[in-house]
Amino acid sequence: MCPSVIQVDVIIPTQTKYLDLIGSIGERIAKELDNFTGDREALAYQLNLVLTEATVNAIKHGNDNNPQDTVRISIHLFDQELNIKVYDHGQGFDLATVPVPDFEQPKESGMGIFLIRSLMDSVTYTRQEDCNVLEIIKYLK
Repeated sequence: MCPSVIQVDVIIPTQTKYLDLIGSIGERIAKELDNFTGDREALAYQLNLVLTEATVNAIKHGNDNNPQDTVRISIHLFDQELNIKVYDHGQGFDLATVPVPDFEQPKESGMGIFLIRSLMDSVTYTRQEDCNVLEIIKYLK
């Protein structure tokens, strides 16, 4: 893989007040893509939503709302791919066992992974050394 065109690394405290910041970074990246021929506004909305949902999950589930912990978000823009990694220090979970939400009786929570999978091209969750990594890929065609 060729070197990234843009790399953004953000480390935030485990506090939801930083969600707007994280979402807006995704929006700005989408709006500044040089070679993207698709709908920039739609991509900006999707990246805001995906980054916000992934960060919320890391804060609430990955770090158990521990205000002393941090969440790291790493965004790499390659020529034809956007790669997002969200790092947390929790016990982790099995991505394959996350159920599809019940749309007949929707709940306030439980939609994040479904939305991320629906909007992006690849979603994986792995354990690496002392943290968990949610890796999200969007191919830019």
